[in-house]
Amino acid sequence: MTGPSVLRPALRDAAYRWIADDPDPEARAELQGVLARALGGHPAAVDELADRMSGPLAFGTAGLRGPVRAGPNGMNRAVVIRTTAGLAAWLAATGRGGGTVVLGRDARHGSEAFHADAAGVLAAAGFTVLVLPAPLPTPVLAFAVRALGADAGVQITASHNPPEDNGYKVYLDAGAQLVPPADREIEAAIAVAPAAVSVPRAPGWAVLDTAVADYVAAAARLPRGTARTLRVAATALHGVGAQTLTAALAAAGFTDVTLVEEQASPDPDFPTVRFPNPEEPGAADLLLAKAAEIDADLAVALDPDADRCALGARFPDGWRMLTGDEAGSLLGEHVLATTPGPDRLVANTIVSSSMLKAIATAHGARHDATLTGFKWLVRAGDGHGTGLVFAYEEALGLCVDPTTVRDKDGISAAVLACDLAATRKAEGSDLPAALDALAVAHGVHLTKQISLRVTDLSRITTLMSTLRATPPTTLAGTPVTPEDLAPRADVLRYTGDGLRVIVRPSGTEPKLKAYLEVVTPVTTDLPTARTTAHSRLTTLTDDVNALLA
Repeated sequence: MTGPSVLRPALRDAAYRWIADDPDPEARAELQGVLARALGGHPAAVDELADRMSGPLAFGTAGLRGPVRAGPNGMNRAVVIRTTAGLAAWLAATGRGGGTVVLGRDARHGSEAFHADAAGVLAAAGFTVLVLPAPLPTPVLAFAVRALGADAGVQITASHNPPEDNGYKVYLDAGAQLVPPADREIEAAIAVAPAAVSVPRAPGWAVLDTAVADYVAAAARLPRGTARTLRVAATALHGVGAQTLTAALAAAGFTDVTLVEEQASPDPDFPTVRFPNPEEPGAADLLLAKAAEIDADLAVALDPDADRCALGARFPDGWRMLTGDEAGSLLGEHVLATTPGPDRLVANTIVSSSMLKAIATAHGARHDATLTGFKWLVRAGDGHGTGLVFAYEEALGLCVDPTTVRDKDGISAAVLACDLAATRKAEGSDLPAALDALAVAHGVHLTKQISLRVTDLSRITTLMSTLRATPPTTLAGTPVTPEDLAPRADVLRYTGDGLRVIVRPSGTEPKLKAYLEVVTPVTTDLPTARTTAHSRLTTLTDDVNALLA
């Protein structure tokens, strides 16, 4: 990033004030070192100091996320203490003072200290504080908030972000993520919170020892069928999901599970993957190799906090991971085919495949397409998620039991995926054949995501402004209609005959994302339709890449 080459007095003084107010001696020393280099005239240090002091972090799609480092624009103890003080003040101001808050954490750098600080602040503020007994999956926290009727929940996690990051995720409303205006109101409360060194902290929280067992018992009730003969290869990608996943699968009757040993234990450095996200190319290579080695029927990859689930299957040309849309369509069909009720609702996001809508129509169910993020998906339809039986987003987020966990839940999704795969196997079929059947019934729906990772966030702003000023009129040889979803969302949508493109900034990472879909009906045979769809998607990809260049 670029920045000033001379240290301005205002920046210097802001850094001095932050150092004086930081209760963490290691963080103070870290920022003092950056400041000393900046005072010594090093331009890179001045730029770094300006970046660190450019905060505060803002609530994005899933709460606060940022690099673990000293300063207001990072995840550190001072930021967590002030954030929790603001959350406590907001809860009190909205009539929930003295209520119950559940806290959880993953195993990332800083998580244990951040977790303890958050618990201490809430205890000192008079809340009943319940903490999960160990580093555990985010869905366990979301489950506990809902099951206990707690007033709020906080999970210290950065989910699938790079190793240097951590985050602070807030749950309200019976275990759902917070939505506007609560996020902005909490940010305002954080802004006026005392300096971290002045925020009271106290002991006095209780350990929620039954949380995992209760969650596992709920997940074990998910299977619809009776088949249990299935061999599974699974990975936790160095996160916290392995033990809970295997416990949930075993409780549901799926005991033939082999973990990728190199990735089974929590490791905040994520040594075998560049980015610990199953979506990233190469992240599931060890899993697919293990699946082939043991002749598995299904491959399952969790992200580090286990709220996302990726599925892999053996196709005629070898093992590969399913896209989020493929997994969402398969499980959406499975849920609707096995769930009774006249007013069922399924939902996915505006950037996900339109296949789920076609599936819902075929089953006489309602469908809603929401803005991105599970905070919107679990409130689909009427704003409360009434009648919701299934929701997914293309980024590997699956909610297969909204009455139990009102968020994406990789472990519950894995249990239901095993149920589907075992049922298909007992019938002499498999998941690729199930995908073929959906394509024949509803058309070939091909989706693709283009992610432009940046180091300078201003580039995203510039690209979005350019697209708004001069939108494309044709993509892949098809006339398209541009639509700007602002101010409701910073999203641009282009639609044409059997074609859709959506462009938006990521809410969790420094990326500009484009979501592509082509739909080709099967009028003669499936291979021909697939060839046509792939050709059209290739052309569309080239056109969109040119737009974002």
